[in-house]
Amino acid sequence: MAIALLSKTEKDRQTSAAQFERLQRKLVPLWRSIRSLNDDEQTIVVVPSLSVDIELTPAEVQAYEERFLFILFLLRQPRARMVYASSLPIRSEIIEYYLDLLPGVLSTNARKRLFLVTPEDGSSSPLSRKLLDRPRLLRQMRSLLADPNRAHLVPFNTTELERDLSLALGIPMYAADPTFLPMGTKTGGREIFAEEGVPHPLGRGDLYTEDDAVEALAEIRDRKPSTSGAMVKLNEGVSGQGNAVVRLEGLCPPGNPEERDQLRERLRAMRFETSGAAYDRYMAKFAQAGGVVEERVQGDEVRSPSVQLRVTPLGELEVLSTHDQLLGGPSGQSFLGCRFPADPAYAGSITREAEKVGRRLAREGVLGRFALDFVVARTAGGEWEPYAIELNLRKGGTTHPFLTLQFLTGGTYDPGSAVFTTPAGHRKYFVASDHVESPRYHAFTPEDLLDIVVDHRLHFDHARQAGVVLHMMSAVATCGRCGLTAVGDSPQESDAIYRRAIDVLDAEAEASLRDT
Repeated sequence: MAIALLSKTEKDRQTSAAQFERLQRKLVPLWRSIRSLNDDEQTIVVVPSLSVDIELTPAEVQAYEERFLFILFLLRQPRARMVYASSLPIRSEIIEYYLDLLPGVLSTNARKRLFLVTPEDGSSSPLSRKLLDRPRLLRQMRSLLADPNRAHLVPFNTTELERDLSLALGIPMYAADPTFLPMGTKTGGREIFAEEGVPHPLGRGDLYTEDDAVEALAEIRDRKPSTSGAMVKLNEGVSGQGNAVVRLEGLCPPGNPEERDQLRERLRAMRFETSGAAYDRYMAKFAQAGGVVEERVQGDEVRSPSVQLRVTPLGELEVLSTHDQLLGGPSGQSFLGCRFPADPAYAGSITREAEKVGRRLAREGVLGRFALDFVVARTAGGEWEPYAIELNLRKGGTTHPFLTLQFLTGGTYDPGSAVFTTPAGHRKYFVASDHVESPRYHAFTPEDLLDIVVDHRLHFDHARQAGVVLHMMSAVATCGRCGLTAVGDSPQESDAIYRRAIDVLDAEAEASLRDT
């Protein structure tokens, strides 16, 4: 009888998987306790590691890690403890800013329950890798867990690094197991959309070569000759980075002997969303990780909303929010910010489609927050038609502004009406951006930003539950960039607060430069 022998690497992998599964089971009683609102002690370990393929400067990496500081608002729970990791130390003024925003809790009390840890490593390596490489720092983090059975890890996104960190700390991770990562690729998303009957753009996934891309473009034109453009996307692109646009107008008819050559020329001339991208380098990434080619959805009006959902440790699917994404960049594919909630004209339809995917993920055993990005289009006088384009098994650019609003107001979003309401019955709206930027903003420090929003009465007012909440402040002096969320009682008011904040920052920057 033949006996199959597992390699040591495979044995280690299986052992780690079993250990991780046992840890994850601890989330069930912990979740039940948290939902019961009995204020039992718990420790939240926050590791906002950007374990994704995106090129950022060290200052931008630090700013994105600090973008997650909204989670400090969980310290409003009197017996919650938090361990927050960052690559470099976070300025005390920034920490104090968030703690001073806490509703109903003394900031000094909250500060006693907050523990900041850092490897003091500003390199481009993911934060999770930096922590795993420092056993003494991991021991320090474990020592801060009042009760490991009442602690969990909250990452930004999950890869094997975050899974390994969970194992190293001996606590479960509230996020998707990395074994599900293929579902969150562009190809994986298209497969799930097709299997669950969710409308999505015409195209093909699981592509790796130039010839694959050319054939996919030809297939799109054959099935829909009127298509004027197509998207090429890397499987693991983030925030629109990794996308490119191919022009298809003005070509010979589909099926013409010259079509493949013309499509190859158009592919090599595609317009990249990432500035400075080169064709050969892009196609090398395409060959390594794969990608998709799909039609670029057209209409008299085209918008880009998203739906955020989660699966709880109890296996329950919850719709959290909808947003209209604010996009920019060379081809309008880069995520800049969002408006909340999405337009009611299509919020219901995209939610229904997203729930189909959500129920599938819940059946598969996926855990934590995820989001579906859509394109909706209509012709004059017609109905909005939704097309699912991406499934993101991670937190994203809409997570921090929505949770900021939820934590500060105690309100909830109703998917049926697409309305967010506070306990007092007031509706709330916001506009948020990670890209409040100008070369003139280099004149500011984080302290300047805090002074400016206070001096101009822009800061968030708990009495009105309206105003501006800042984030990514550490990037302002180095990158000329910060982020903000403008909360108001109507879409018009939140827009007005946002525009006024930008006008004030521009005027203050100009005045600062005149004074030098």
